[in-house]
Amino acid sequence: QVQLVESGGGLVQPGGSLRLSCIASGSRFNIYAMGWYRQAPGNERELVAVISSDGRTNYADAVKGRFTISRDTAKNTVNLQMNSLQPADTAVYYCNRGGLRLRLAWGQGTQVTVSS
Repeated sequence: QVQLVESGGGLVQPGGSLRLSCIASGSRFNIYAMGWYRQAPGNERELVAVISSDGRTNYADAVKGRFTISRDTAKNTVNLQMNSLQPADTAVYYCNRGGLRLRLAWGQGTQVTVSS
């Protein structure tokens, strides 16, 4: 069974940076649109960034200009570079396919905490 595994989260001060990585065992990412999602305490899960199979990207307004989504085809990973982090970015971050009917079961996610 395909399993999504996210990594790279941690505790960072406001203004700091983190780089998240996602890999799916038993599946290739290159033929699918992939996205990063996040869920903060008390909030619903929200889409923050997507990248298409041909490299086009889109971002939620809240992260545009600060986050960058990318693919590493050779390593079969999808990454999220997060800069200028703020407390409002605190959430569990998940990766998954971007297509509504193509999404896999959610993984454990990786915790990002932005605090001074």
